[in-house]
Amino acid sequence: MNRDLNTSFSSSNLLCQETQQEQEACFSETAKESHHYKSPCSDNEDDDEYIENLVQRETTTDDLFTTKTWLKSARFDAIQWILNTRETFGFQVHTAYLSVTYFDRFIATRSIDEGKMWAIPLLSIACLSLAAKMEEPKVPFLSEFHTKDYQFENKVIQRMELMVLTTLGWKMSSATPFCYLHYFIRKFHGEFETKGLICKAIEFIIAIIKEMSLVDCRPSIIAAAAVLAALNGGLTRKAMEDKIGCISLWGSLQS
Repeated sequence: MNRDLNTSFSSSNLLCQETQQEQEACFSETAKESHHYKSPCSDNEDDDEYIENLVQRETTTDDLFTTKTWLKSARFDAIQWILNTRETFGFQVHTAYLSVTYFDRFIATRSIDEGKMWAIPLLSIACLSLAAKMEEPKVPFLSEFHTKDYQFENKVIQRMELMVLTTLGWKMSSATPFCYLHYFIRKFHGEFETKGLICKAIEFIIAIIKEMSLVDCRPSIIAAAAVLAALNGGLTRKAMEDKIGCISLWGSLQS
């Protein structure tokens, strides 16, 4: 493990008072396997009342996302690692999305010094590990999470996980855009659903998370935008505005 990991993490220290046991698996499909795609909320996704309740539970944050050029670049690399590692382990795509949500909420709250680049891959591992524990039936050992330049001890990853948990107030359950895909496809495209449309929408969601912070983006809006983008070749501007206008989920929110 890099010796710099013994230094403090910004104004907080990775060392904590709690002693933790070594974690094992506790608590699939890929975007490329979209023909096997199943929404994480598929049991209720056609229930309008359920979807409306899901939207009402969505939250946004007033935290400002970083404007630091180096951190934006580091975030992009971190997300690429998360997406690649998701494929390696066969995690569901919404697990990766959830881990990016944790990542963005964390860096919107805590400051990371430019000289401590090791903190970014460590944070990436912790966020993906936590998301996997929330969503996956089988979770790899912490020692199986590898980054290009750093090898972290299990206890250091566990301490980073605890820091993420406490920073996010232990609020780890969250809707993802994938809960809404079938709903918006039904609303915008009709009852008939194509595998290709799901695949395109997923590709757009992945593109969005690479370019935009998720701290102030509602999952339902990302899902609607992704579906509309996937349909865009067959829609005029007026038709798109009409489709957006027929959705009352967001209340007075601007289209």
